[in-house]
Amino acid sequence: MNLPPLRRSPSTRPRPRPRPRPRRRAAARLAAAALLAGAVAALPAPAAHAAGSVVEVTGSQGNWQLTVDGSPYTVKGLTWGPSVADAERYMPDVKSMGVNTIRTWGTDATTRPLLDTAAAHGIKVIAGFWLQPGGGPGSGGCVDYLTDTAYKNDMLAEFPRWVETYKNHEGVLMWNVGNESVLGLQNCYSGEALEQQRDAYTTFVNEIAKRIQAVDPNHPVTSTDAWTGAWPYYKKNAPDLDLYAVNSYDAVCDIRSTWEQGGYDKPYIVTEGGPAGEWEVPDDINGVPEEPTDVAKAAGYKRAWDCVQGHPGVSLGATLFHYGTEYDFGGVWFNLLPAGQKRLSYYAVKEAFGASTAGDNTPPVISGLSVDNATAVPAGRTFRVSASVTDPDGDALSHQVLFSSKYVDDSGHLTEASFTDRGDGTFDVTAPDRLGVWKVYLKSTDGRGNVGIETRSFKVVPPPVQGTNLALGRPATASSFQPDSVGCPCPAANAVDGSFDTRWASDWSDQQWIQVDLGATTSFDHVQLAWEAAYAKGYTVQTSQNGQDWTTLHTETAGNGGIDDIQVAGTGRYVRVNTSERGTPWGNSLYEFGVYRN
Repeated sequence: MNLPPLRRSPSTRPRPRPRPRPRRRAAARLAAAALLAGAVAALPAPAAHAAGSVVEVTGSQGNWQLTVDGSPYTVKGLTWGPSVADAERYMPDVKSMGVNTIRTWGTDATTRPLLDTAAAHGIKVIAGFWLQPGGGPGSGGCVDYLTDTAYKNDMLAEFPRWVETYKNHEGVLMWNVGNESVLGLQNCYSGEALEQQRDAYTTFVNEIAKRIQAVDPNHPVTSTDAWTGAWPYYKKNAPDLDLYAVNSYDAVCDIRSTWEQGGYDKPYIVTEGGPAGEWEVPDDINGVPEEPTDVAKAAGYKRAWDCVQGHPGVSLGATLFHYGTEYDFGGVWFNLLPAGQKRLSYYAVKEAFGASTAGDNTPPVISGLSVDNATAVPAGRTFRVSASVTDPDGDALSHQVLFSSKYVDDSGHLTEASFTDRGDGTFDVTAPDRLGVWKVYLKSTDGRGNVGIETRSFKVVPPPVQGTNLALGRPATASSFQPDSVGCPCPAANAVDGSFDTRWASDWSDQQWIQVDLGATTSFDHVQLAWEAAYAKGYTVQTSQNGQDWTTLHTETAGNGGIDDIQVAGTGRYVRVNTSERGTPWGNSLYEFGVYRN
């Protein structure tokens, strides 16, 4: 089976075991209560408690529908991001968007306030249960679903316990077991072992589904994975699921054809969807995923919903991704309201769900964002960012420039950049001094709760140094080097080879050094150190005639990595960087160690 890229996404099935009709069970309970009414008439009436809805998947092949208390129900939803404590703050806004459903990934003791708030606003919840390795490759821990009976028994006890707790809550729509684990197992296994684990995992999902159904026959059970390639495993091993579920972004419009070609006989919902993800877009000029524009993202949500609606009788709706307020790399890519500010995508979803946008004040629109010399921005120097920014409502705009080091150190955090707004759609921005591919974000706000955000990549390179690099290609030695870590072996010679794709890396300890033999006693006036993410906080630059007796020319006690340009006059055959204190838990690592003479 072909697998999708890692996310950095007609056989007859056995008949499920018979289950009591939910309405008949409810009616029987009511009848019993009526017979007892005379016996308890003298007792105080108990406090009123709203009974949970009866939710069913009804119909037949290709003509299914979801019903709530007998009425047709299409899932018009969003995945839920805010904390439970903020539910009352945001739930009215969610309702105003035409949303009737939210999706969560975990259910436990903290869930009740969210269910209460959702139900109070007429919104239902797809309540999730997390299984390892959830979230696709790279997320969660690895589980052996063939042999780890302790883990499976824990989950078989845990999930039904919370189903029992919340099964009569008006806010519950259905139960969702797992998230992207069929795909995620390829991060743990390969070959035949991977196939065995996927069969074992989906068999286990079926076992959980039966346990849940035994506790709560009034709400359907589904299981989410990252791509429809997981469905054959569910079809084979999980016949008791009431419906399938899939997270699908740019490929959402392919679901119908894969469902038809796969000969499936269950309906489905899309549990995550929206614009193209990082794993689905082409790389840009700097070799990193090219993030869609705000305009393209808004169109992506509309397209996703159109395709969900375009499979009637099989597709039962979607919870699009993501009603989140996180303000970081992923939040800017997907959230409808990062930092609580509404984007074009927010209004696109609202319109797609049929809610009125008349009278809404809409966000600024950024177009044509560009970075001058984006493949070679000198570290610490000023570079130009240009864009056209307009506001449909004519609101006065304010601007902010931010950086992300996601592709440098895998941090999703956004940091404010130092910049000058030239007032003509151009911004002079001071570059970071750490080498690598960064992202720059232009954020424009209208003062009315709306925001436009666009981003481009740029590559930080060392600033040019006048003169000749005397160390280039010369013999280099070091106190230690890493033979087998990421990107290694990393010997001392890598720091004087003129390439910023290689590096010297020391052991993970203080008191390390690297030195270069210039071949003869030579004068120099500049040293440039290009640190990798693992840098020295404390170090000295030293020179020697014989490689044994050293003279210190420069001392650093507060190094912060990046590029260190050191104006220093020295004479010697050997030049050494002698580190005393690391700036990270790792070793010391230099892309390049340059010794220059004008």
